[in-house]
Amino acid sequence: MDNQRTINSKVVLEGVGLHTGEKSRLELAPAPVDTGIVFVRKDIDSSSFIKANLYSVIDPEKFPRRTSIGANGVYVHTIEHLMAALHILGIDNIQISIWGEEIPGLDGSAKDFVDPLQKVGLNEQSAKRDRLIIREPMWVEEGSTSIVVLPYPSLRISYVLNYDNSLIPPGYMDIILNGTPKDNFYEARTFCLENEVKPLLDMGLGKGSNYKNTLVVSDKGILENRLRFSDEFVKHKILDLIGDLYLTGPMRGHIIAIRGGHTLNIRLLQKLRRYKERIKSAGVSTVSSFIPTGDELGAHEIMKILPHRYPFLLIDRIVYLEKGKKAIGIKSVTTNEYFFQGHFPGRPIMPGVLIVEAMAQVGGVLMLACEEHRGKLAFFMAANNIKFRRTVVPGDQMNIEVEIGKIRSRTGSVNARAVVDNKIVAEGELMFALVDS
Repeated sequence: MDNQRTINSKVVLEGVGLHTGEKSRLELAPAPVDTGIVFVRKDIDSSSFIKANLYSVIDPEKFPRRTSIGANGVYVHTIEHLMAALHILGIDNIQISIWGEEIPGLDGSAKDFVDPLQKVGLNEQSAKRDRLIIREPMWVEEGSTSIVVLPYPSLRISYVLNYDNSLIPPGYMDIILNGTPKDNFYEARTFCLENEVKPLLDMGLGKGSNYKNTLVVSDKGILENRLRFSDEFVKHKILDLIGDLYLTGPMRGHIIAIRGGHTLNIRLLQKLRRYKERIKSAGVSTVSSFIPTGDELGAHEIMKILPHRYPFLLIDRIVYLEKGKKAIGIKSVTTNEYFFQGHFPGRPIMPGVLIVEAMAQVGGVLMLACEEHRGKLAFFMAANNIKFRRTVVPGDQMNIEVEIGKIRSRTGSVNARAVVDNKIVAEGELMFALVDS
């Protein structure tokens, strides 16, 4: 999914805010390309348009236990579940008119946002998505909580839940977002401990929460409700993280959160803002050893490095290149691949030898990207410990990750693996002879 998206028609929602307890109304309307996610307060005499991004997010010390945005003294609160729905569906452009200062809490999850948005349908637009691509590790931490961000060819989020409470079991969830709701994590509802209720009310929060839209965990269990699924707690935490992250817009990277929450999420957003500004001011990648010419290498740039051409060029693009260390390539497997005509045509699967060749081509790009090997050819010399774990079929996207093993003046090796939907399909050690072209 590379193009921007909006919705086909208007969606209207009404409900009570989880914290203010006040009624509010939303009208979500289609918006042109490059509009972004824009909120407009209709209940006050204000012309302020609040764009949901890294510059409008408010420090959580001012508005705790939620994510708020604002501009010119006008605010919209508790946006995280709606933002999660937009993120999950890959909606880039939308105008959200709101009568009230807080997004309706609805059932305490993102389900009541996702379902009506899917019902009206999504419209793919002509402009490309502008992604923030993570090219260097970064992290934030606070006590026993932390979030680490690593380069990755798509958006992958991993979350570790560990409360000091026997009724909230430890949990782990790992997902890759691709614009289509998967599993049921967007149906996971917000929760709190029973001993947190009074302090929250004393702070003026939680006025619209009840036992239906909030799971209240007591010493005896969940009060007047039950879990929708056994891992609902960890799924809601990752839902909040997905919503907060969409203030960066679309991005590529691996987010690993350990016991994180809104406060730490927003600290990460502040760091991502500085990172994004640094990229923009430099005009190039923030690490000189990464791809120097842009966000990725397309087929045209790959063909400047490798001698392969259609139909034997088996990688579509390189999305990460750290010279002398690591490369990640993408192969989107389509139904019209030439090899499907004769390889199990009744039940097409990608030949294993071509999966290995695709891994070798990413390895070749990594080898030949080094200055000392520029202009050479990388002849595939040997393949050791090759293992095939799963089949690759039409519609799959292979993420091919290779890391340098040993490299000398005339030979080199890489450790390679191909992954589909976060599951290894093939792996092995590949060796090359480096010869003059």
